[in-house]
Amino acid sequence: MRMRPGARRLLPMLLLAVAACSRLPPPGRGTAEVGIASWYGQDFHGRPTSSREIYDMHDMTAAHRTLPFGTHVMVTNLDNDRSTVVRINDRGPFLKGRILDLSYAAARVLGVVGPGTARVRLEVLGGFREEGATAREHWIQAGAFTVQENAYALMRRLEKTFPGVRVSTLRTSSATYYRVRIKAPDRKSAEKIAGRLSEMGLAAVILKD
Repeated sequence: MRMRPGARRLLPMLLLAVAACSRLPPPGRGTAEVGIASWYGQDFHGRPTSSREIYDMHDMTAAHRTLPFGTHVMVTNLDNDRSTVVRINDRGPFLKGRILDLSYAAARVLGVVGPGTARVRLEVLGGFREEGATAREHWIQAGAFTVQENAYALMRRLEKTFPGVRVSTLRTSSATYYRVRIKAPDRKSAEKIAGRLSEMGLAAVILKD
């Protein structure tokens, strides 16, 4: 979990140093890091982040100490093989040994909400694009895996209910990710599909690629 605002005020010099990191040039695609991730939620919902963006616990975002704001990162929970993409829009975590603070939505997808922390791998994606995808399409992601068989098992489970389900491939310099996704014509339809997936016990995420 993140530090409370009162505790954060005890670290003015650290915060100044971290803020300066936001001016660093973008890291190269494929830059990887392994460590412990935590998450933050309701206590910070609606408050400004370090990037001045208002924190929304339901968005797929995260806090990192040095990555430039706007950087997209593939996060993989090494304990359960779940993966998702988050956008860096905040600074933290400031506890020793932790490398990422996930939003509630991202933590839920990765299975981190219950345990509170997890060992993860981060990989900078930069301006990635999914193979075969047209820009700005609505997709509902039902799961992402590094084991291909797991992705196809979920696809088979869903294909009778969702005819448009597919497994898409995202290759990075360190791994290949198999993402189970359903295409939707618009946002309203995407929300309806995500709701049905949630009723099935899946942590659905609406994306716009």
